[in-house]
Amino acid sequence: MKDTVRNVAQVVRLLEQSFGEKEAVVWHENPFRVLVSTVLSQRTRDENTEIASRRLFKVYKTPKELAHAPVKKIEALVKSSGFYRAKSRNIKELSRIILRDFDGRTPDNIEDLITLPGVGRKTANCVLVYGFNKPAIPVDTHVHRISNRLGWVKTKNPEETEARLTESIPKKYWIRINNLMVKFGQEICKPIKPYCNKCPITEYCAYYKNNF
Repeated sequence: MKDTVRNVAQVVRLLEQSFGEKEAVVWHENPFRVLVSTVLSQRTRDENTEIASRRLFKVYKTPKELAHAPVKKIEALVKSSGFYRAKSRNIKELSRIILRDFDGRTPDNIEDLITLPGVGRKTANCVLVYGFNKPAIPVDTHVHRISNRLGWVKTKNPEETEARLTESIPKKYWIRINNLMVKFGQEICKPIKPYCNKCPITEYCAYYKNNF
């Protein structure tokens, strides 16, 4: 366990040196906006999410407003996010539930968050980290892929990866893992043909040791 902790500490430090200054972990003062934006981000590119979120929140800013908004109007505003019909239905319904069951406040725990339509563990953990600044590990495709390549886990799906990471990584690192690995995965540790020659953490990477 001590070796694993040391490895994690070194990897986080090196990734922060390479990517930390570019994109700090910033928690948002409006957890509801984080929640809706994360739902919109599912299965689409960041730029599409940004466009859809900006358009939506220019018109509707609160759970009450979205709960009473015509779903067709929501669809028109978030169309750039892809799968916009399902996302619009989920956003309207989760807004209604938050208004009805949580007094208009976004839940700050994973148990309540995952009861909302369109909200799985990754989305819920994003809300905890980026909406409430609470320790959690949102596991998207980047975190899942990179954790397996590093040899931190040997897992087949993001849910299993989350469970293993939260067991083995000290909580003080949790809040930084997603942000760092997303940037690292987008720029260096790509799904196909990763740029291992540019990677700052090859010393700690099982994939690199097994292939080079």
